[in-house]
Amino acid sequence: MRIISGKYKGKRLLAPKNLPVRPTADMQKEALFNILTNTYYYEHLTVLDLFSGTGNIAFEFASRGVPHITAVDVHYACIKYISRMNRELDFDINVVKSDVFQYLKHVSQKFDLIFADPPYDLAQEKFEKIIQLSFERKLLTEDKGLLIIEHSSKTDLSNSPNFIQARKYGGSIFSFFE
Repeated sequence: MRIISGKYKGKRLLAPKNLPVRPTADMQKEALFNILTNTYYYEHLTVLDLFSGTGNIAFEFASRGVPHITAVDVHYACIKYISRMNRELDFDINVVKSDVFQYLKHVSQKFDLIFADPPYDLAQEKFEKIIQLSFERKLLTEDKGLLIIEHSSKTDLSNSPNFIQARKYGGSIFSFFE
């Protein structure tokens, strides 16, 4: 796992092997950020990284200059690793240990981008719940808010409300909602 661009471009991050995660591969991450770079100015964004795992996506946003990032994960070992790397890299990521669904039910902040990378074997209803809570609770900013969910090709979110497009990279798909 490495940071692709920004202040820490090329920096390798070595997460402990015992974390219950599947980090977004560099190829997929690079493709995603190429899409985002053509649409957003990173220094003006507020980002929520759900199922943050190793913090891979949060660290990429931070390296590119995003000033307001919240990383949420339920696993203590993940939170511990993200917090340690946050300090070592001198980022200012708000790290939250919480069940993602409980967090979405109670957070009041609005975000320009919400990125969710749940376990690929998550039930279809749970993927739908992420979308539902994000839009019912109006967690996205009105003018530029975007929800991105990474999932396997076995999950189809194209009939979900607010779906705009999907991009496939290998066995992974990024579904976009606004």
